Amino acid sequence: MANPMKIRAKLEGDVAEVRVLMAHPMETGQRKDANGQVIPMHFIKDIRAELNGKPVFEAAISQAVSRNPVFAFKIKGAKAGDKLSITWVDNRGDTRTDSIELGS
Repeated sequence: MANPMKIRAKLEGDVAEVRVLMAHPMETGQRKDANGQVIPMHFIKDIRAELNGKPVFEAAISQAVSRNPVFAFKIKGAKAGDKLSITWVDNRGDTRTDSIELGS
């Protein structure tokens, strides 16, 4: 199972500024290991954020993103107590979902 994401959200009025750290190797398929063998591609390909079950952010990314990527975005219409869920899916079909409750 993948490591938990670190999700931080700061509320200012009705806008939540969100930062998410995703622990993932993000292998490009171009590096080689110590034996000279190509390390297979392994990267996050889809990210989705939901606020109280409704989608507020979606992204399709590729192997061109660094290891343990950080994403930041803003959500308008957020309030304290709302549930924010972030889900990623990688090219191997692995998935991870973590949630937080927005604070005041």
